Amino acid sequence: MARSKYIYTCNQCGYESTKWNGKCPSCGAWNSFEEELADSTPISGGSSARTTNADLSDSILELEDIGADSDIRYDTGVGELNRVLGGGLVKGSLVLLGGEPGIGKSTILLQICQFLGREHSILYVSGEESARQIKLRAQRLGVDTENLYILTATDAEAIAATISSCSPDIAIIDSIQTMSIGRITSSPGSLTQVRECTNLFMHTAKDREIPIIIVGHVNKDGAIAGPKVMEHIVDAVLYFEGERHQSYRLLRAVKNRFGSTNEIGVFEMIDKGLREVENPSQMLLSGRPHNVSGTCVACVMEGSRPILAEVQALAAKTSYAAPRRMVTGFDFNRLNIIIAVLEKRLGIYMNSLDVYLNIVGGFRLDEPAGDLPVAMALYSGIMDRQIDEELIAFGEIGLGGEIRSVSHISQRIREAERMGFKTCIVPKQSMSAVDRTEYSIEIIPASTLKQAFAVIK
Repeated sequence: MARSKYIYTCNQCGYESTKWNGKCPSCGAWNSFEEELADSTPISGGSSARTTNADLSDSILELEDIGADSDIRYDTGVGELNRVLGGGLVKGSLVLLGGEPGIGKSTILLQICQFLGREHSILYVSGEESARQIKLRAQRLGVDTENLYILTATDAEAIAATISSCSPDIAIIDSIQTMSIGRITSSPGSLTQVRECTNLFMHTAKDREIPIIIVGHVNKDGAIAGPKVMEHIVDAVLYFEGERHQSYRLLRAVKNRFGSTNEIGVFEMIDKGLREVENPSQMLLSGRPHNVSGTCVACVMEGSRPILAEVQALAAKTSYAAPRRMVTGFDFNRLNIIIAVLEKRLGIYMNSLDVYLNIVGGFRLDEPAGDLPVAMALYSGIMDRQIDEELIAFGEIGLGGEIRSVSHISQRIREAERMGFKTCIVPKQSMSAVDRTEYSIEIIPASTLKQAFAVIK
């Protein structure tokens, strides 16, 4: 029986099959198989390579004998990017930067070249743009460093050899979906090409102690195009998020071997490129409406940074058989739980009301501390009672209508005080970690939703 020239590869785990499957037998993902040409040439050695038993005992090192230089990180010159990376770009690391088209991936990489080029050499490899196009974009962004070198190529093996021979301090690959290895028969951007090119650059980065940043495109689901195993190969995975019609961008780490994954970086897209937003709270609270019900300010922690965000809720009489629930920037299921608690514990029925919830500025509230401001915004909108503009609230809501404690209570109160708020509603259980004499802001402890709602006049 003739061998099929096509194989099917799972884009989540890399499992290969000679026939299409609706469900991957390896990782259990549905509709994840993609068709590509079978490769008859071994990628890394044949059977002799697999049967060779090399003794690596001479390569074993004791932990205390391994040096740890203090200058192991490069300062990128962008504080928000340094925060997300954990302090800077680590030598020998492989960083994957993903995001939608036009979000600012290539822009921020070219901008950091201006600062890094003061003391380090940078090789910028582009498989999408010509050298002249990169020059035009560099002029628009004000990048004129002499230590930036441009290479337009798509042959991954030739690029890896060039990086090894030239030994730049930093290398940038834009983008991984345009790279290919000639010995692999599949087209550039296929699962096999993306996986093997990433693996090749990983070995180059580790062997030469050269940090390499690779740009990755995203698919229609918002995930980085290519096999999921690619994200396991790299040291850090960064995502650029933001609405196309808004100027603000969020840089978030979903994987980082050298730092926390809870930090975020905030940028604003302007005509000269991306600009850091050092005070995200002020940005998210700008343009707040006055004397309007259904709005409340929340304080959430993104890593070590407290951020204030405005929560808006609108409840209107429904014209449908089943009321609508629409959410932007908040978990839909969590909203349904809060609505159920309000109906059961406080008798605020919404079965004839459409409920719309919005977190202003494209920000997303994923922390449980956002439950209380959401509930207060809903109560204010339904009862048409205004919440004081200088009031802020945070706390987790339990199914019994109680307000449960949250972490980093002191940092949240201090940020609210710095932003000029006069009243702060906090969980009563968290008051043991708060010394009221240290703050000029009025702190109101609440153990139930009824106590919190009593503040709304």
